[in-house]
Amino acid sequence: MGAYRFVHSADVHLDSPLRSLALRDPRLAEFVGNASRQVFSRIVDLCLDEQVNALLLAGDLYDGEQTSMKTARFLAEQLRRLDAAGIKVFVIRGNHDALSKITKELVLPENVHLFGGRADAIEIPRDCGERPIAIHGLSFARPQAPESLLAKYRPPVAGAINIGLMHTSLDGSPPHDVYAPCSTADLLGSGFRYWALGHIHKRSTTEGPCTVVMPGIPQGRDVGEQGPKSVTLASVLDDGSVTLEERIVGLAQFERVVVDASGAASWPELAARLEKALGDAADRSASDHLVARLAVSGTTSLAWTIRRDADLLRAEAEARAEAIGNVWIEKIDTDCRRPAVDSAEIADPVETLRRTMSDEIVGSEAFRAEADGIVSDLLAQLPPECRRSLAPDDTGLDLLVGRLASEGSEEVLARLAAGSTQEVR
Repeated sequence: MGAYRFVHSADVHLDSPLRSLALRDPRLAEFVGNASRQVFSRIVDLCLDEQVNALLLAGDLYDGEQTSMKTARFLAEQLRRLDAAGIKVFVIRGNHDALSKITKELVLPENVHLFGGRADAIEIPRDCGERPIAIHGLSFARPQAPESLLAKYRPPVAGAINIGLMHTSLDGSPPHDVYAPCSTADLLGSGFRYWALGHIHKRSTTEGPCTVVMPGIPQGRDVGEQGPKSVTLASVLDDGSVTLEERIVGLAQFERVVVDASGAASWPELAARLEKALGDAADRSASDHLVARLAVSGTTSLAWTIRRDADLLRAEAEARAEAIGNVWIEKIDTDCRRPAVDSAEIADPVETLRRTMSDEIVGSEAFRAEADGIVSDLLAQLPPECRRSLAPDDTGLDLLVGRLASEGSEEVLARLAAGSTQEVR
């Protein structure tokens, strides 16, 4: 009883732009920007090493209005490697592919089947006695698909093992646009044996009368896509049983790394804690490289020094990351506070100012009213989706203003406290 084996991937986003990273570290942006190509090569390597029957790509192979023919040549070279090994490739267009000029212009090798705008089913003949395989797919020519596509697919081929490719937001995922929404329950009851999905960048699997797999993005692009990234190696037997293996292919793994600065009394002690946190995270990482967003928090007498000397803190972190090897610093967030002081220290002018700012200024109705107006004016200049994210309602606006006022106060005090004897290195 032979198995039909395939690798299922989606959302490769070749050459995806990384503007936010580029603003902070051009070297890191270039590294992660090139990672999508290296990861696609790894996916092809996996297909060749496992001698699978097919590679299924469930949309968003490209990333929008891609015009680089270097990308086209790279993709064609990789697909030819599969063609030479007799491995079929089945591709559907996702919402990002619909914008790509390469999608329309690239001449694909003979082993590649790109599904068009009408649902199709490709029957794959097999050896005598083995059940045939039917691969179903449907692409969209436009980046919008507000309604479910499921009804447009052809019915299951009788007697065959039916495998469908679909790019869909399923029941909805907040970071992702609604695209061909469809319930998991509808897919389970479709009569297909496997649904190869794409669009949502987080991996998920559902097993039952049908196996439904969202493989997730194979290479994260920012800390919002943290953790090891993978593809799915699937095997379907003639009796319809399915086995799944998650295979990690991501080159760089984004992670939030917490550094507890509580009680740290000197700069060398803080630097040692940075190094340990990065080393532990690197040991846990399942990928070749770790891209870390550090979150330094806690109550420490170094609080104002940490805020004031953020550039030096980053230099410390980068030096230790380089010593560990294959570790990058994406960003450092700090949320440290000074220990509470007793009344005997109230003569400290900076501490006196802190209490005045906190109790009499930031907490006053006049300050909050003026701050609300300033923040509201700034929010009005942002796109609607950004406004909703930062301040979805009046309560959200109040929390945002409070957070900004607190951060601003700490920044002013940190600058004033530059000569504090409590914060020597």
